[in-house]
Amino acid sequence: MLDPTYIFVSLIFSSIGLGYFIYGKKQKNKISFYSGIGLMVYPYFIANLIMLVIAGVVLMLLPRFIQL
Repeated sequence: MLDPTYIFVSLIFSSIGLGYFIYGKKQKNKISFYSGIGLMVYPYFIANLIMLVIAGVVLMLLPRFIQL
């Protein structure tokens, strides 16, 4: 069903998402907060490894380009 590479990559992005979530909560930065939630949740909905990586990189770069 799921290969170990997929599980490892989703664990990496979820861990980064936890960091974004904690940072956004402490600094009251909404974009980082919601990007962190997105990074933690999106692996449940994407089954393709390449799409998982692309979506993860986009969610990671989102706070860099959107400033509120």
